[in-house]
Amino acid sequence: MQPHTNTPIDAKIVDEVLAKYQIGDLNNATIREIVSIVNDIEEKSGKKFIRMEMGVPGLMPPEIATNAEIEALKKGVASKYPMLEGIKPLKEEASRFVKAFLNLDISPECCVPTVGSMQGSYANFLVCGQVYKERDTLLFIDPGFPVQKQQLDVLGYKYESFDVYNYRGEALREKLESYFKTGKINAVVYSNPNNPTWVCFTESELKIIGELATKYDVVVIEDLAYFAMDFRSDLSRPFEAPYQVSVGHYTDNYVLLISSSKAFSYAGQRMSLTCMSDALYHRKYAHLEERFGVAKYGQVLVTRVLYALSSGTGHSAQYALAAMLKAANDGDFNFLEEVKDYKERGKVMKDLFLANGFNLTYDKDIDEPLADGFYFTVSYKGLTGGQLLEKLLYYGISAITLGKTGSKQESLRACVSQTGSERFEDLRVRLEAFSAHNA
Repeated sequence: MQPHTNTPIDAKIVDEVLAKYQIGDLNNATIREIVSIVNDIEEKSGKKFIRMEMGVPGLMPPEIATNAEIEALKKGVASKYPMLEGIKPLKEEASRFVKAFLNLDISPECCVPTVGSMQGSYANFLVCGQVYKERDTLLFIDPGFPVQKQQLDVLGYKYESFDVYNYRGEALREKLESYFKTGKINAVVYSNPNNPTWVCFTESELKIIGELATKYDVVVIEDLAYFAMDFRSDLSRPFEAPYQVSVGHYTDNYVLLISSSKAFSYAGQRMSLTCMSDALYHRKYAHLEERFGVAKYGQVLVTRVLYALSSGTGHSAQYALAAMLKAANDGDFNFLEEVKDYKERGKVMKDLFLANGFNLTYDKDIDEPLADGFYFTVSYKGLTGGQLLEKLLYYGISAITLGKTGSKQESLRACVSQTGSERFEDLRVRLEAFSAHNA
């Protein structure tokens, strides 16, 4: 692709780096490959990119967490193995948290820490693939987090997926049921708010998912990595409506993955929660007993799978998350106020793209515009996702294509977390140059 000769980044440098990686169509590039490409271009050109490819937190961690972890370390917890099922204070506050912010009743026993939601999803995928011998396939409601499919590849499990773009509202029912009624689906997974699109399922859509999960006995894995970050409503008040919506109100067959990475800006300590409904945690499956020697879903997850994977999670980080959850439950810590900066960035950055000829791809939840937040999706007339990403590299702007996320749309995912307000002017200038050259 021949770029314009007068671009913010020297075209020869971009050409050299792209030639080095020999990827061809950037629609086939992984997130980490894009990171490496941009790192190389930055180093050779001496110019900083507007980096929108990685969904990493861009805020400082709360002091309440770091202080609690430091205190725990000073007391010597680093010398002690944590219990597989998690420390009691964390389990109790996790149970309170799902009541306070989701209005769901889950016992402390059923709230288990994992090494990030990545381990939470991996462990639950592993168990779900063994609950019934004849059910060998997991279903993704896409777009989704690409590495979760990689986890299925590592496990050697089958999966299917569909792009929800054309199946919002009641159309979701027929599409979802077409997979469930085959009798081979053991679990379904989606994120809400959605990575990469920031789409959020409505109550009516979650009701459809829940009803069908009950009807066909399918486990729903609800990934809440961006917990309560749908900023269209104030979800920050504990034990008061409105609450973070959840499929947990419509079925007992559910697992919640609650991450500390984004909503709590505590990504580096790899701390997350797997919260299973009491019914699922205690449910016995004959094939689990045959395979692992115990029949209960929760017992297999903790004492067989998590034990084998990592023997529990970091001890001190559990105290950090427990402290944040307690403060949030008590109304002393508004964790969502801390991350509203992403909403403000998202609004400005979206508007800059729209002002320069780009279009929003996933733009509505049925009839309501999406919230401004951590991600948004953009396309440009006549260009595939791979072509658009390649062109933007010459203008010092990076993102990822939606191709790897299961989307069928030719578009890019933009993450706002690494772009502070001090870079907005750079973004404006670069987008205006792109628009002038490509209009």
